[in-house]
Amino acid sequence: MAKSTPIYDESKIQTLSSIDHIRKRTGMYIGRTGDGSQYDDGIYILLKEVIDNAVDEFIMGFGKKIDISISPENLVTVRDHGRGIPFGKIVDCVSVINTGGKFNDDVFQFSVGLNGVGTKAVNALSERFTVRSFRDGEMAEAVFARGELLKETRTPAPGESNGTEVSFLPDGEIFAGRTFRPELVRKRLRLYACLQAGLKLVYNGETIESADGLTDLLLDELGGGGVYPPLHYRDRTLEIAFTHTGRYSETFFSFVNGQYTSDGGTHLSAFREGLVRGVNEYAKAKYDGDDVRESMVGAIAIRLKNPVFESQTKNKLGNTEIRADLVARIRDIVVDLLHRNPETAAALVAKVEETRAVRSEIQTVKKLSKERAKSVSIRIPQLKDSKIHYDKRREKGLESTIFITEGLSAAGSVTQSRDARTQAVFTLRGKPLNVAELDRKAIYANEELYNLMRALNVEETVDTLRFRRIVMATDADVDGLHIRNLLLTFFLKFFSPLVMQGYVYILETPLFRVRNKRETRYCYSEAERDRAMKEIRSPEVTRFKGLGEISPKEFKYFIDEKTMRLTKVAIRRENEGQIAPMFKFYMGRNTPERKNFIMENLQIEDED
Repeated sequence: MAKSTPIYDESKIQTLSSIDHIRKRTGMYIGRTGDGSQYDDGIYILLKEVIDNAVDEFIMGFGKKIDISISPENLVTVRDHGRGIPFGKIVDCVSVINTGGKFNDDVFQFSVGLNGVGTKAVNALSERFTVRSFRDGEMAEAVFARGELLKETRTPAPGESNGTEVSFLPDGEIFAGRTFRPELVRKRLRLYACLQAGLKLVYNGETIESADGLTDLLLDELGGGGVYPPLHYRDRTLEIAFTHTGRYSETFFSFVNGQYTSDGGTHLSAFREGLVRGVNEYAKAKYDGDDVRESMVGAIAIRLKNPVFESQTKNKLGNTEIRADLVARIRDIVVDLLHRNPETAAALVAKVEETRAVRSEIQTVKKLSKERAKSVSIRIPQLKDSKIHYDKRREKGLESTIFITEGLSAAGSVTQSRDARTQAVFTLRGKPLNVAELDRKAIYANEELYNLMRALNVEETVDTLRFRRIVMATDADVDGLHIRNLLLTFFLKFFSPLVMQGYVYILETPLFRVRNKRETRYCYSEAERDRAMKEIRSPEVTRFKGLGEISPKEFKYFIDEKTMRLTKVAIRRENEGQIAPMFKFYMGRNTPERKNFIMENLQIEDED
């Protein structure tokens, strides 16, 4: 019987209220929902939207303190000491889209809340939402549940300072398992403090503030000092700070009216160009932009009356009209900073000269490496390529994966088991070179690392990466762990964005197979093995010593998209500054120091 076609008539046309639209299309307003385990999960965006309003009051000169509390039940309360919402509009300001004081430049000159959406989204996505406004000894209060007004009152409030208090409980129906992590809350509040020098944020009794603004932000990022003390400039509408580090990649942060623009935009491109122009003018040189910016960490924060963002999440600034003037202004500021700090300027120029010299050496080595590679084969001999590849710009090939395997035996199993359409295999020939204390020339001098870089296609930039997932597939033994650490050292040393942006994974492979004639279970730990042995009658237990011992037929299960277990290699942004010291200690030439550490911390379990 043929299926009947649904009737499409006037009854099928719906008009959603603003509250219903926010709840049905949550991603349009706050991005992903999540459970609170990641910095950009939705509950933190709700918190940000409320704090943004409090910060706007501070920017306009009203209230130097914001109180934030989060209970164990995830009830959030934010109290500022600004002007307080006008009583007659308290309900509209938190429930009616396109309503707010930030359309009026006389009241709010520098704000990111330009669409009148922020707290409305928080209200709609909260089980309970309460807003209180305090003005001249009186209080107006409105209470909501999932965006619907429950009650509105107005009472005396003697002794209360002017300001606004918002309390909300994120809706468990939308934010499943939601839990605020104190370290992620502190990270966000620390960012506010660094962007608004002089603002005091009190979080569950803990005071978070910054005296030196973006300089503090950079020092937090570095986990200590750079090559020279950060150069810093600040006025009412622009703040910049920058220094060089021992890293190989450049890292820049950008902000508009206190909003972190993770995808940059006009202000960031102007900052990067203005830096180069300023350094060249001061040094009377013609340094390439890459030579100036390599290993640099910098930040720019601007205040703009009419910022244009790409979306409600405000990740990228699009005001192209400000670029030329901003480039020129930053150039002049950089020149002035360098003249005022001659010792720092000398260190900066020396760093750029060193980078240029190394790049020149690399070009020579690179030329020899490419000629050597061509003489062997046009193709990469260690790579069994896939048909589909990743294209970051077009967001294509998201399922593409490359397995980096240990030895020919394991590579053979993976190659026979893989989906050749989406999965590639790169075979390591023994242990990779330890690059912890080597410079970039080492990649070109070492055939294996050079071929790995070519296979990934990241020689010039990680934006051209050919695979969405880089999976380290090594044995679960001491040698396998060592190889994994050497690979991580390679990635973090020379291509840290691959790790920081979430491209690198570890393939979890089973340690045991427990089976009888009717059932087979693969176990990834001794606990799983013990449980399987109890649940499977008369089992046969096999301990896998290496990937090469697993047959291609079995291996297919371990790398199939539906059953593959992957662990993402993740480093929190606030811990990035600890990477270099970690390399030096664990992978450097300090063998006696490392040996002493192991001996002092070795724990030997008592045998029964």
